[in-house]
Amino acid sequence: MDMLCTGSGPASPREKAFLSRLRILAVCLAWLIGVSCVSPSREGLPVGSPFPPQASLDAPELPDGTAIGDLTSHSAVLWLKTTGPKHVQVEWASVQAWKTLSAMGSAQSAAARTPVLDTGAATDFTLSIPLDSLSPGTRYRYYIVLTEPGSAGTSGRHVAAQGEFTTLPDASTSAPLTFAWSGDLGGQLRCRRGADGYPIFDTIRKQSPDFFIFLGDTIYSDHLCPSPPNEPGANFVAKTLAEYRARHHYQRGAAALRRLLETVPVYVTWDDHEVKNNFSGPFEPQMPAGRQALQEYWPIRTDASDPHRLYRSVRSGSDLELFFLDTRQYRSRNAEPDGPAKTMLGGPQLSWLLDGLSASTATWKVIVTSVPLSVPKGGGVLLPGYDGWAGGADGTGFERERQAIVDAILKNKLKHVIFLAGDIHSVQANIYDPDQDGVPDFHEFVAGPLSARLGPVTAPAATLHPKTLVNEGGYDNFGLVHVTKESFEVSVIDDMGRPRFSYRVLAR
Repeated sequence: MDMLCTGSGPASPREKAFLSRLRILAVCLAWLIGVSCVSPSREGLPVGSPFPPQASLDAPELPDGTAIGDLTSHSAVLWLKTTGPKHVQVEWASVQAWKTLSAMGSAQSAAARTPVLDTGAATDFTLSIPLDSLSPGTRYRYYIVLTEPGSAGTSGRHVAAQGEFTTLPDASTSAPLTFAWSGDLGGQLRCRRGADGYPIFDTIRKQSPDFFIFLGDTIYSDHLCPSPPNEPGANFVAKTLAEYRARHHYQRGAAALRRLLETVPVYVTWDDHEVKNNFSGPFEPQMPAGRQALQEYWPIRTDASDPHRLYRSVRSGSDLELFFLDTRQYRSRNAEPDGPAKTMLGGPQLSWLLDGLSASTATWKVIVTSVPLSVPKGGGVLLPGYDGWAGGADGTGFERERQAIVDAILKNKLKHVIFLAGDIHSVQANIYDPDQDGVPDFHEFVAGPLSARLGPVTAPAATLHPKTLVNEGGYDNFGLVHVTKESFEVSVIDDMGRPRFSYRVLAR
């Protein structure tokens, strides 16, 4: 059996059975055979473990930090990037398993582990590693073990980083949770400044969210970041895969973003600036390169049968189901007249959304869309056509497809549908009553930017008969949601941590 430190003797048959039953990796049998490990043990780990204390885990081999993403009740995706080629192995177990074995005085760990994986230039030395067969509502601890290529046996194996995360509750469990969302990072000259880079991420982290939704424009690949006042490294417009990768890597230079991603799970989708302003996927030759860089730099679970698919759903207990839309990859040209052939989602994604909403048994059904429902957002002379769901006097927009979603909500009498959006660089919240029967049919909350030019305050179009709760701008911000079976409470918090808006939707 592969060991993290050498010098162990043969195990007894009883020990072998115990190891097999618990899928145990022997990490350093120092107490049993009298061979010591040089690294100190950490509280909660078995005596003699080679895992070093947290303070010593500032690994230069992982300069972009780590991230956990696409969390479910039974799985997660661990993201990392190494400096140059490395052999990588991840070991994980529940925190309780570590503590139990530590209390027994054992130097053995009940850890599952991946095969040895390699980072390489083909993916810019990044890896997104699935962690599966997890238990719902359970706190896990993982260790990232690195080895230099060419090392013999276990020589040079060492723990480069560690982290913890908690899986979501299963669909039968009602459990309160808190999450944050926002988008629009590093645009219109407001890029990384100083070591922390984007301090708003520390503000988000202080809210102790269960997860963070990064709602598009994770980079502004088509905008310059001149230095000064910004940190150097992004004063170019990305057009190639290498340049898109460089812009993602530039964002990870922000210590505050790394701190958030190392402690808070993330769900990521894209909007336009991961490729080019207001792009329509089937007609944009740069889309494949921008999409590849996005998938390489974020912990997004992929399906071998459809490796480019970004729309997906996740269930969190009995109270919440999230539907993450891809509003870019399949859309028609913005300048096309609206009508039966005009689509933002594409047929398969639209069917997936309508079927998922209808089948969902969650109390709150949340549709995560990078562009808002009702804010008229036209591209002007250089970029004709409306880029969001709402249309305008020129006959463009995506209102026909939006109406298909609205009709499904009304026809199926779906309750507690919430839209979360971004993109407009201002704050807006609307209650919609499209059938005008006096009963609200769904809500929309728009947040952002994280760090970008502040947008104008624009009234929502009247088509869906909105009642506007807030419509303001002038500050960087994020949305914070607290979900229970009884309520869906939304706050908007600015970059200094000050609440600017709050509203509670009650279950009915």
